[in-house]
Amino acid sequence: MIKLMRYFVVLTVVVTLAGCNLGPLKKRGQKSDATDTQVEDNQFSKAGDSTGAFTAGDKLEVSSLNDPNSPLSQRVLYFELDSSQIKDEDRDIITVHAEFLASHPDISIVLEGHADERGSREYNIALGEKRAKAVKQIMTLQGVAEKQIQVISFGEERPVALGHDDSAWNLNRRVEILYTGY
Repeated sequence: MIKLMRYFVVLTVVVTLAGCNLGPLKKRGQKSDATDTQVEDNQFSKAGDSTGAFTAGDKLEVSSLNDPNSPLSQRVLYFELDSSQIKDEDRDIITVHAEFLASHPDISIVLEGHADERGSREYNIALGEKRAKAVKQIMTLQGVAEKQIQVISFGEERPVALGHDDSAWNLNRRVEILYTGY
């Protein structure tokens, strides 16, 4: 009976993920018509080292998405074991992305939740989703429209580090912020 319930849960997750419409994604570096659009009223102050060297009065353009010196280039948030709690140092990164998205309602993102290999597949899918939803909640509280954010969880299925030790597990417990079309 338990195996049947597990099968049903996995099947439900697979069907749900298959039904997600991510839309076409452009390759990084590929220019779009909106590349030269400038943000006139969006200003960032340096809230800490995590947001880069931008100060009050600096303006982020859409082209900042491809600038490695932009605070928008920081798109991976890491988590502690069995936790969906946002680290204090990552809140500044989320704030910069939220302010940028709030000022660009035509731009959308996908928040990919991930987990390390420990735990069952079902647990890791749920944990990855919980992590991504925690990031989404902060962004929506800062003015980003819910329709701009899509949450998806891959659990342990897409590791960035293939090892079986703390250093690999630390890298795999993450949420990635992916801009669609950029």
